[in-house]
Amino acid sequence: MKKTLFISCICAASLVSSELDLGDIEIEGKIDNKKVKDVRGSEIKSADVAEALSKNIADLTLVRRSGIANDIILRGFKKDNLNITIDNAKIFGACPNRMDPPTSHVLSSAIESIEITEGPFNVEDFGSLGADISIKTLEPKEGFGGEVLVNAGSFGYQKGSALVTGGNDKFKFLISGSIEKGKQYEDGNGDDFVGQIDKAIARGDAVGGNQYQPQYENMDAFEKKSFMGKFLWDINENHQIRFGYTNNQSDNILYPNTPMDAIYDDSEIITLGYKAKNLGAFSKVLDIEVYTSSVEHPMSNIYRKSAVMMSEMTHYLETKTSGVKLKNSFELANHMITAGIDWSNRNWDGGYYKDGTPLPEAMFHSIYDVDTENRALFVKDDIKVGEKLSFELGARYDDTSIETPRTASNDRDFDDFSGYLYASYKVDKSMRFFGGIGKSVRVPDPKELYFYSKTGASVGNDTLDSVKNYEADIGLEKSFGDFTIKGKFFYSMLKDFIAYNASKPTNNYENVDVKIYGIDISGSYIATEALMFNYAFAYQKGKKDSPLEGQLSKNLPEIPPMKAILGVTYMPTESLSLEADLIAAASWDNVDSENGEQDIGSYGVVNLKATKTFANNIEWSIGVDNLFDKVYQTSNTYKDLTLLTGSDDSMLLNEPGRYIYTQLKYKF
Repeated sequence: MKKTLFISCICAASLVSSELDLGDIEIEGKIDNKKVKDVRGSEIKSADVAEALSKNIADLTLVRRSGIANDIILRGFKKDNLNITIDNAKIFGACPNRMDPPTSHVLSSAIESIEITEGPFNVEDFGSLGADISIKTLEPKEGFGGEVLVNAGSFGYQKGSALVTGGNDKFKFLISGSIEKGKQYEDGNGDDFVGQIDKAIARGDAVGGNQYQPQYENMDAFEKKSFMGKFLWDINENHQIRFGYTNNQSDNILYPNTPMDAIYDDSEIITLGYKAKNLGAFSKVLDIEVYTSSVEHPMSNIYRKSAVMMSEMTHYLETKTSGVKLKNSFELANHMITAGIDWSNRNWDGGYYKDGTPLPEAMFHSIYDVDTENRALFVKDDIKVGEKLSFELGARYDDTSIETPRTASNDRDFDDFSGYLYASYKVDKSMRFFGGIGKSVRVPDPKELYFYSKTGASVGNDTLDSVKNYEADIGLEKSFGDFTIKGKFFYSMLKDFIAYNASKPTNNYENVDVKIYGIDISGSYIATEALMFNYAFAYQKGKKDSPLEGQLSKNLPEIPPMKAILGVTYMPTESLSLEADLIAAASWDNVDSENGEQDIGSYGVVNLKATKTFANNIEWSIGVDNLFDKVYQTSNTYKDLTLLTGSDDSMLLNEPGRYIYTQLKYKF
């Protein structure tokens, strides 16, 4: 067996390498992107993209909310501080409590690749403050083929999916569908969601009334159905039209450490694109993209005792986003210049219902029909200077208006410039330096500006300024024969960062200047032709320049502790892969306690997986996560989210205990 073949198979099998080894890695362009491939083949435990990424990226932390549809923190950035697109389409969650983050509207089994650009180094998209996460779904292929798979695991997890793709050199199509469901998972103590709530009430971290009613105590935790269709028409070698449609329908998703559960969560993404190549000296590639996305999300206490003790409350929300982007690229000497225009509009609307009756709009509309419209111009220049040195420069101008019919005085307008300079220098075949400086911007979102609680209290603050990120990144990549190492350091100064102030009775969001900095180191070692080791380590720290109004602490919330990942893969034959991972994190004790965070203990969990291929078209995998059935948490209790709270702290949600799973896949 050759080493090159082994490396390729290892990448497809996935672990953590210097570039994030969910699969093969590519660095495209001059920016030090992480190109993640083969997510669908590597992460088979569930369809939750957030969980798959958190197991493989040291500076990414899972924010656990349920058995599925979880959120992420990357480099200390979360929510709208991260730009997330699916097939170049923006999709936002409708829930102000982050029950349906953007990553929850695509399945890991439908993903072709994920490209992550950390830092302010993206001018093509609106709101890329701390990082850009671009998710690409599967593409149609010529010929005819497909696959069928079944998956089962602990806590009643079941999944089935099928995919068919085909076509010729002109027309290609892809159709896929899946269904999955799972019961309430149990933590390392053997407690399901019901048991965790009961213990939280006993500790004083939750109050009575938040328990599930007896007839709902054994409910499944979620059920999710998805459909995806794609069509490509290669008119000729220089012109292509592409169409994509994705539909996700989730029902009865339980969120145990919040007062409500999602009755359903339905989303839809429609994309249409046209690409033309070689139109002339000043148009090497012309790309036009149009998209629309929508999410419906009613959440309710209907399954909880509070619905009987007080009243049944439902919070119905929906959001719709549309966008158009036109960009043109051309070569000029040693420059590749890309210029374009970008437009998008997001509408977000939500209101409260009491015992099935809508509460008055003027007073009890949580988010009142808010439109966020962005118009932008951008330009980017890739410059190659000899064989070793390259640069990338980018600039963007945004004109953004945010309007709500609540009152005309609430409307806001923002004009912002952003840009960056990035460089890469290849010393020789074994060493490369890279780094850049840049500024990125994001405007306040409708929750931060206009949100009202069900009591009619104003949580939002319509005087907020946009957030500006001034950041510097620097890194080194080096190989020593079969050993590789890559290290990166970043320092981010955020002006007018938007933080939640729990000490204020109303208008809880406010601007504050903060700093976030950190380091991550990763790499791999090929010990033998059959044995490979991988490692990754990350540490971030965040501080406010001054305390929030009425508070004393400068600790910045949602800055996860040091995290490390160690992995080993053994391939005795080309058809058999054995993997083991250790994922560990230090204690989370640098917390913003005035705004609801609390100390969390350190943890270390071991995950195992084996994959065997038969006759090149049948693949069987079996694995176990959290081998030693540890009790631990990965996400904190920042009061920006509405969580179950008692006389002491808010309820921390434990991660799943020992989870055993298997998958059988047939390709044709």
